[in-house]
Amino acid sequence: MSSVPPTIPPAPPPTTPPPLVGPARELPNEITIVSHSNLFYWWPVWAVGFVLSILTYFSGYVVALVPTENSRRIPAAQSWDVKIDGTMVQREGVLVQPKPGAELDAKKDVLPRQTDNPNLPEQPHLRIADHKAYGVFFAFVLLMVIVVTSVPLRGMWSLLIILLVVMLCMIFYIADLWKPAVELFGRLDIRITMGGYLLIATVLFIVWVVTFIFFDRQVYMTFTPGQLKVCTEIGGGEKVYDAGGMTMEKQRSDLFRHWILGLGSGDLIVRTSGAQAHQFDLPNVIFIGRKVAQIEQMLKKKSVVETR
Repeated sequence: MSSVPPTIPPAPPPTTPPPLVGPARELPNEITIVSHSNLFYWWPVWAVGFVLSILTYFSGYVVALVPTENSRRIPAAQSWDVKIDGTMVQREGVLVQPKPGAELDAKKDVLPRQTDNPNLPEQPHLRIADHKAYGVFFAFVLLMVIVVTSVPLRGMWSLLIILLVVMLCMIFYIADLWKPAVELFGRLDIRITMGGYLLIATVLFIVWVVTFIFFDRQVYMTFTPGQLKVCTEIGGGEKVYDAGGMTMEKQRSDLFRHWILGLGSGDLIVRTSGAQAHQFDLPNVIFIGRKVAQIEQMLKKKSVVETR
């Protein structure tokens, strides 16, 4: 009688450990949106001003103020003997300034006299760049910011401006006007001293920071799962509204203001419902896309909890 070997049950499949799931990201129960003034978009002016002041400082040039009357520049072909630190040396292209009605004298100085010692000329000390492109670029940035922050160009207007620029470029190319235009623009000479850049940038930066940190935060909206708190003016009190039936509209149609200067900012329009239906406009909201998404998730979470 043959013996049947015992059957060995198959080994159970190895259990796979459950995947490690981190804690769910909790949404904030209160989200505050701040409305900023148009001064927020002026950051390129003080940023460029600081950069150009540093470049001007390291350019290694100073400017001498020459009066237009009773003065002239001696051509470089002529040489003059001048005294420097008690030593007579020969220099070319000397700046000289004769007295009114007097003959040209190489020993006279074109520079103004020192206040404490009128016998000595005031040495040039105003730092300035040797290239005119700095001043032209600063003027272009300043004018661009003024136009963008003063003239709203929403939606189709932004597209029309871009198409207009493209058409002008094509017309200039077809009419062969680029060369005269470049030559005319190349004659533009704007020069600002280091102190000019630094003064404009510093004052504007201080005003920008104070406005951004203090004054702008006085106009805000605070969203909670059930309420909306609104403060629409500096020093004004809060008004509370029911968040039920509230609608939000995000506007980021101004290409130049919202995307180029605002780095993704936008305008927010909130409409409440019920007996106290109001519409509130909050312009110049930074990171408006992320803020609106958080508010929508917070309100959606509240509606899901209420239906359970």
